[in-house]
Amino acid sequence: MAYDRYAAICNPLLYSSVMSPALCGRMVLGSYLAGLSGSMSQLCAMLQLHFCGPNIINHFFCDMPQLLVLSCTDTFFAQLFTAISTIIFGIINALVIMISYVYIVISIMKITTASGRSKAFNTCTSHLTAVTLFYTSSIFVYLSSTSGGSSSFDRFASLFYTVVIPMLNPLIYSLRNKEIKDALKRLQKKRGCC
Repeated sequence: MAYDRYAAICNPLLYSSVMSPALCGRMVLGSYLAGLSGSMSQLCAMLQLHFCGPNIINHFFCDMPQLLVLSCTDTFFAQLFTAISTIIFGIINALVIMISYVYIVISIMKITTASGRSKAFNTCTSHLTAVTLFYTSSIFVYLSSTSGGSSSFDRFASLFYTVVIPMLNPLIYSLRNKEIKDALKRLQKKRGCC
């Protein structure tokens, strides 16, 4: 979506040729392959460990950092792998998205009309909000969980990025819809009158 916004705002006249169906297909395939390679590498790292102690996870999900606590073998390399994969799949992806938004903001600032700038910012704000919330909480969970235990804040952050953010996405994306904004204004006026 960040590249789509970048192409739509920075190169609006070339949008249909830049965002071709073939490119969209390659981007989807790349996303699936990156997710599959990340999951398979985590699985291979976990298969190298031995588990002989308790089998109770003090967490909501059976993620790799929580399984490392249960292992009775040395988990240094697995923890290092978790940190490196978090950097690769989390921080680098977030940085690429943020860099595209820097270019978008630079292009938006070149728009002469205030209404044009407002429309362009409204287009990007919902996606940037969802991405920021998701990446911040998920990176926090994976980098803080490599230290060992699972605090209640870790569990809350994990629940936040797996359940709350996907539930908020429709709301976040619908707030830029004019009809939804008008309905919220009418609701606010009704509550003010009563």
